[in-house]
Amino acid sequence: MDTGMGYEVQRRGAIAARIRSRWYLAAVGCLLLLLVGCNLLLKPPATISVHLALGNPSNATASPLSPDNYLMVKPEYTLSYNNSKRIPNWVSWQLNESWLGTVRRSNDFRPDDQLPAEWYRVLPTDYNGSGFDRGHLAPSGDRTNTPDANSATFLMTNILPQSKANNQGPWQQLESDCRSLVRQGKELYIVAGGYGKKRVLTKGSIVVPAYTWKVIVVLDRLNAGSRAINEQTRVIAVSVPNFEGIRETDWQTYRVSVDAIEAATGYDFLTNVPVGVQAVLERRVDTQ
Repeated sequence: MDTGMGYEVQRRGAIAARIRSRWYLAAVGCLLLLLVGCNLLLKPPATISVHLALGNPSNATASPLSPDNYLMVKPEYTLSYNNSKRIPNWVSWQLNESWLGTVRRSNDFRPDDQLPAEWYRVLPTDYNGSGFDRGHLAPSGDRTNTPDANSATFLMTNILPQSKANNQGPWQQLESDCRSLVRQGKELYIVAGGYGKKRVLTKGSIVVPAYTWKVIVVLDRLNAGSRAINEQTRVIAVSVPNFEGIRETDWQTYRVSVDAIEAATGYDFLTNVPVGVQAVLERRVDTQ
């Protein structure tokens, strides 16, 4: 082969190599963009909702491929739904005076049509004859600013079976005391749910938790989220037996540490709070 032809072959080979390299880089770039896009869709950042300002306790994702930790973001609250248990794993919501008003309780319990179409949608009548209340996690009383906000608390994805003594006793007392704190100018970030298994309702195959729990962060500044938290921030955590016979018991009896609820549930709370502050707050039991 003469020198000119050899040079031409080398030149064409170099050009082909550059083209292959560019195609490879472009393909890798597209793949990375696709992966990032999927990650944003399936695992949205906590800032997607004010109700997740302090974190997503179970890393719930808005994907039907995660049926037992399915993220549902609503204007009034955010939740992780468990399709196997047919109750929420947890519901998280912000509470300040902007959410409170004079709207009456709508009482319109109904299935949540935002669940994937192929999943069973719990009916209000599934609780009939069970002996358990349709227990709110995000309370009706925490959303009285508009009729729509109040009505949203009656979706069955915000409901789990509660004993009448629990729901109408210490649980209700604590809800009322939370609103009293808000009327004093505080802002609350609340997460609530249930753990353990007491029994299963025949209708709807709904799991009745053995305990209901709640974590409440009490802030002096409004709309500051985790920025307003320090080692002196008040955090209330309770674990309430979901049984009869406790109606007259004060909610303070059931105060525990956040660490205790994490151990019982496997969730991780306050993940948007600096680690050092988080550790201090989570091991402390409220005494106020």
